Amino acid sequence: MARMTAARAAVEILRREGVTQAFGVPGAAINPFYKALKEGGGIDHTLARHVEGASHMAEGYTRTHPGNIGLCIGTSGPAGTDMITGLYSAIGDSVPILCITGQAPTGVIHKEDFQAVDIATIAKPVTKMAVTVLEAAQVPGVFQQAFHLMRSGRPGPVLIDLPIDVQQTEIEFDPDTYQPLPVYRPAATRAQIEKALSYLLAAERPVLVAGGGVISADACALLTEFAELTRTPVIPTLMGWGALPDDHELNAGMVGVQTSHRYGNATFLESDFVLGIGNRWANRHTGYKLDVYRRGRKFVHVDIEPTQIGRIFPPDYGVVSDARAALELFVEVAGELKAAGRLPDRDAWVASTQERRATLQRRTHFDDVPMKPQRVYEEMNRAFGPETRYVSTIGLSQIAGAQMLHVYRPRHWINCGQAGPLGWTVPAAIGVAKADPDAQVVALSGDYDFQFLIEELAAAAQHRIPYVHVLVNNSYLGLIRQAQIGLDINFQVNLEFENVNSPEIGVYGVDHVKVAEGLGCKAIRVTEPDRLGAAFEEAKKLAAEYRVPVVVEAMLERITNIAMSRTMDISDISEFEELATEPGHAPTAIRPLKV
Repeated sequence: MARMTAARAAVEILRREGVTQAFGVPGAAINPFYKALKEGGGIDHTLARHVEGASHMAEGYTRTHPGNIGLCIGTSGPAGTDMITGLYSAIGDSVPILCITGQAPTGVIHKEDFQAVDIATIAKPVTKMAVTVLEAAQVPGVFQQAFHLMRSGRPGPVLIDLPIDVQQTEIEFDPDTYQPLPVYRPAATRAQIEKALSYLLAAERPVLVAGGGVISADACALLTEFAELTRTPVIPTLMGWGALPDDHELNAGMVGVQTSHRYGNATFLESDFVLGIGNRWANRHTGYKLDVYRRGRKFVHVDIEPTQIGRIFPPDYGVVSDARAALELFVEVAGELKAAGRLPDRDAWVASTQERRATLQRRTHFDDVPMKPQRVYEEMNRAFGPETRYVSTIGLSQIAGAQMLHVYRPRHWINCGQAGPLGWTVPAAIGVAKADPDAQVVALSGDYDFQFLIEELAAAAQHRIPYVHVLVNNSYLGLIRQAQIGLDINFQVNLEFENVNSPEIGVYGVDHVKVAEGLGCKAIRVTEPDRLGAAFEEAKKLAAEYRVPVVVEAMLERITNIAMSRTMDISDISEFEELATEPGHAPTAIRPLKV
């Protein structure tokens, strides 16, 4: 049996579990692990500028390809607490990332040693497992269990805390005979699928709600096949966006109180049956008026997590299953029903969903200066094709993007759903670009999100990680300002000031172009809508030439309200801008406007 330090054993396990990329910041208490990482080889490391940034890089990396597990590494004390937001984000969206922290020596952890904090206890509510390993011989088993837990059931993050003496202790470990533990995923039975399908057969106007679990299970092709077999319109959630191409005839649009389409909400409110697969009935999708969401329709819910069934409201029937396992049976049974001539004709219902799609549109074409944000997304649709991987987190920029951009492939809208931390977008985009270096990665931020972890642009410049970052700047906390309308206040949400070093930008305050350039990146400021297309093309060329992020800053009108519900009711959406009434108003819409 080979002898090696526990830290080296951990690195050997990481490699055998498929880890090839790490994001982190070294420090005294984690340096033995970094020594093992260097000596072991095979794992590329990106040096972040902030440990929270590293955790979001790990998230972006995981979300890009099926099977990826992002690795985040930090030292003791504040490095672990900096990771908490990333862990919260990951568990909220069922994203497996592994966070490894250093720790003070075991003998002084509870003696107020420098940077000694009980990170395992702090992290427990936002992880599937959080543990401080006190015996070096347990390190291999803890890491093996970590990967088993991250992949089994509802995926999620794990934190492993390694005291410095544990890392350095030699143990017996044979990496050549190491074997990952089998992954557990519950699977539906045929009887359950047949019962779920009985509701679908009885319905006249059914819809499928496809959540992020469909994408996590790599089951999008099966979803499409099932929808086509049964001729059932599909409503993707924000986390499930891309599970079915936006231009597919069965894509009915998104539903919700913010990230929704007019036609999506209208179709949902006409439906009489909803089959939810891999979704969690998040409140931005359902709204708080559950009586409106549920009225007049039956629900079947399929989810991998048993406690998710009935968490928000009791469905008429629930099935605990991995989305892929369930959809394999849905396709099998539906195929048999079709062969027997037992599937109802849904053509009229499908046609009605596309009729709504062609008539209920929002206007995007405005020539105003300063620009309206809608025009930015219109030009993005022209400039960035179906292969683009979009990355965004929260705010009016993300909400408008979800209403107006187009996504055609799974994992091409990479979004922080439940947690929505400001600052997520820059590091997550770095993780995505690292996971798919040949992809066209386009990040989308408002000015406040962009400023939160802006220093990570330097990490991307250092490591030659190119992508395009579209920054819509109105120098406001736009979503919070809009939320304050109901309280009749406009308080502490304006970011404007006259920058004495950049008087040419007026009251927009931070000169993002200078900051981005100072961090080693390229940047373009756009003040007129007719220049957006050329700026996006130039950004793509600059990113390819210099292999660094390129920021395209669109200077917006100071105040714009994006369509959403003021009452958290999907039947009560406030449209603040003029709607599309002629084809030229929404020239990049999936369906030409029908008037």
